[in-house]
Amino acid sequence: MTAHAINILAAVIFVCALLHTFSTKYFEALANRHSNHAGLFHLLGEIEVVFGFWAFILIGLLAAFAGSNYAIDYVESRHYTEPLFVFVIMVVAASRPLLEVVRTLVKSIANLIPINNLLAQVWLSFAAVPLLGSFITEPAAMTLAALILAPQVFKQGIPEWLKYAALGVLFVNISIGGTLTAYAAPPVLMVASAWQWDSAYMASTFGWRAAIAVLINATAISYLLRKHLGDTPTSTKTIKENKIPVAVSFIHVLFLIAVVIFAHHPVLFFGLFLLFLGFTQAYERYQSPLLLKEGLLVGFFLAGLVVLGGLQQWWLQPIISTLAPIQLFFGATALTAITDNAALTYLGSLISGMTDQSKYMLMAGAVAGGGLTVIANAPNPAGVALLKKGFNDESIGAGQLLVGALAPTAVAIVMFLI
Repeated sequence: MTAHAINILAAVIFVCALLHTFSTKYFEALANRHSNHAGLFHLLGEIEVVFGFWAFILIGLLAAFAGSNYAIDYVESRHYTEPLFVFVIMVVAASRPLLEVVRTLVKSIANLIPINNLLAQVWLSFAAVPLLGSFITEPAAMTLAALILAPQVFKQGIPEWLKYAALGVLFVNISIGGTLTAYAAPPVLMVASAWQWDSAYMASTFGWRAAIAVLINATAISYLLRKHLGDTPTSTKTIKENKIPVAVSFIHVLFLIAVVIFAHHPVLFFGLFLLFLGFTQAYERYQSPLLLKEGLLVGFFLAGLVVLGGLQQWWLQPIISTLAPIQLFFGATALTAITDNAALTYLGSLISGMTDQSKYMLMAGAVAGGGLTVIANAPNPAGVALLKKGFNDESIGAGQLLVGALAPTAVAIVMFLI
C-alpha cells in the first residue's frame, strides 16, 4: 500500500470519526428504540469513545493493507503524554479535598461581591477558574469548573439552549484562559520552545486580551442564567461528617502541583499518581469516589485523536503554510473545530520562515476556536464527560455545542484582532 493511499485512508477514517461525533444523539435514540442492542448503541453514543473506536478501525485497516508491523510501528511512534496527563490531572483535581478547597475559595470571594451570592459563585466559576487554568493547566481548570457548575447550571429545570450556551462559554473560556502563561495551554506548549515564547510574552501579547474576553463571556452567560439559579439540595448540600483535615487538603494540593510540574514526564507524573491513589486509600474516609472511569474515557478519546490526527499532516500543513495572516487567523479558528488546536499549532511550528504576525494569528485562531467542538481543545472531552448527565438523554449534541459556542468565540475573535 503506497504512502498516498495510506493518507487517503486515514483522511476517510478521520472524516467518519468527525461525522460520528455529530451523530451521538442519533445512536442514543437507536438505543431507546432497539432494546436488544441498546448496549452497543449506548457505547457508540458515548462521545468520549468515538475517536478511540475509529482509531482501532484505522489500525486494523493499516494492519490488513500495509502489514501488522507497519500498523504497530505507527501506533508506537505516537506520543501519548497528553492523554495520560489529562487522565491523571482529572482524577487528582476532582478529588474531594481539592474540590472543597476550590469551592471554599470561590464562596469566600463570592461573599465579597455585592450581588446574589449564588450568581457570584457562578460568575467566578466561568471567569476566575478558567483563568486559573494558566497556572494549574487547562484540564485541571476544566475539571474543577465543571464539577462546581454541574449542580448549579447543568441540571434539569434550566432550558436546554441555555445549558448549551453555558457549555460553549465554559469551553471557550478554558481554551483562551490558559494563555496567560507558556506552559498551561496545549497549543501554546507545542510552539513555546520553537518560537521562544515565554510567560511574559504570552501574558503581554495574548493574556490580557484573553482575560477581557473571559470576563465578557462570563458576565453575559451569568446575566442570562440569573433567573434560573436557585438553591437546590445538590448545590447546598454540605458533608458534615468526616470534615477534611487541613493537612489532607494540603497534601492533595501538593500532589496537584507536582503533577503539573512534571506534566511532560509521564513516568514521573504517573508514579506520583500511583502514590496519590495509595494516599486516597489510606484516608478513604475523607474521599468521594475518584473519577477513574470518566478519566479513562477521556484519555481513550484523546489517544484516539493522537492516532487519527498523526496522519492528517499531508493536507493540514499546506493549508497553514499558504494562508495570509488574516486568512490564517480565521482558517485556524475553523480548522481547530475539526482537528485539535494543539495539533494545528504543532504543524505551524514545523513551517520555517513564518512571520511573527503569522505566528500570532495561528495561535490566536487556534485558541479562539477551542470551544467550538469536543475535539477542538484537549480539556473539552473532560467537560463533556463530567457534564453530560445534566443534558437531555444524558448526551451532548455536537451541533448544539457548536451553536452555543459561536457567541463566546466571536468575543474572543474580536479581542484577539484588536
